[in-house]
Amino acid sequence: MSPARRHLLALLAAAAASPARAQADDEDSIRRGRTLVFPRDHGAHPGSRTEWWYATGWLVAGTAAPAAASVDAAALLGLQLTFFRSRTGLAAGLPGRFAPRQLLFGHAALAEIGARRHRHAQRIARWAGDEDRAAVHARRADTALAIGTWSLQREPGAGGRFVARLPAPEAGFALELALVPTQPVLLQGDAGFSRKGPLPSQASHYYSLPQLDVAGTVVRDGRPQAVRGRGWLDHEWSETLLADDAVGWDWIGIDLVDGGALTAFRLLRRDGSVVWAGGSHRAAGGAVRDFAPAEVHFEPGRIWVSPGSGARYPVQWRIQTPAGRFTLAALLDAQELDSRASTGAIYWEGLSELLDARGARVGAGYLEMTGYAAAMKL
Repeated sequence: MSPARRHLLALLAAAAASPARAQADDEDSIRRGRTLVFPRDHGAHPGSRTEWWYATGWLVAGTAAPAAASVDAAALLGLQLTFFRSRTGLAAGLPGRFAPRQLLFGHAALAEIGARRHRHAQRIARWAGDEDRAAVHARRADTALAIGTWSLQREPGAGGRFVARLPAPEAGFALELALVPTQPVLLQGDAGFSRKGPLPSQASHYYSLPQLDVAGTVVRDGRPQAVRGRGWLDHEWSETLLADDAVGWDWIGIDLVDGGALTAFRLLRRDGSVVWAGGSHRAAGGAVRDFAPAEVHFEPGRIWVSPGSGARYPVQWRIQTPAGRFTLAALLDAQELDSRASTGAIYWEGLSELLDARGARVGAGYLEMTGYAAAMKL
């Protein structure tokens, strides 16, 4: 572990041990009834404790829009790019633009389904909250994130598209992709107020942009390739996301072949019992159906054991929601990310397909499983 990382971890430990911490200002507070306003709420909420912008997608070579139902799984690339912001609580007594009031983290992964290969990279930076700092920032007015050469930015003049850039080769890959919304924002939970536990305080503000049209260039081992596909973007911020007895969660975000979107999640205790569950379904062009905790069921199937962490991940599931009963199957077992050099977590995050009772593909997207290698700490 580098001296810089040891220093950051020591600062975070001191903040966690201190009873005093910065409180979210009113604009960043998490509360039922708060109306999300865009483009402001595409931007950062540094008064909240934890926040992330999470982009995933499936891609194929070429510039023509592929058909999700029929594309050969072996031709797919899976994309995951996440920017995290964490308030340290160390503002008091630490003046100056270099005081680590916030930490920014970046995770990127590329799953090559045909080659059975999973590449991933991570970054970490301290940030004092200065939005004018070019190299490291998370700006309030709209999505504008940077950790060195990694960036994610929304461009309002180009149809509201999000542009992701990782120009420096990381673990053998680089990318520049445009993620263009084709549908309105999907407000999760109660108009963007998403419960994550039995207490009202255990909640986040959470919205999604499913069915993104994704196009651009991916570079692998120095070889550029034009790609096109479908994507999903989540943005979520919270003061207390997890109940005290929750150790992790299972989550899916699926772009349905018919143009709809399916979200489902559950938060788990160490013994595997469910703390809370939820999700939503939006039919193409239709209204959102929010799911109550009792309406969401995950039944694990085939298990993959990570040779690195020893964690046992279900890579096939039976999932039941008010939108139907489906099988979810990972397209590559080995999609575990070891982020101990940044956020400190080991988790599984991977491209998966959603199948109906006949085994036909009715959707594709990402499955996330946390708390399997160790309890998740936010």
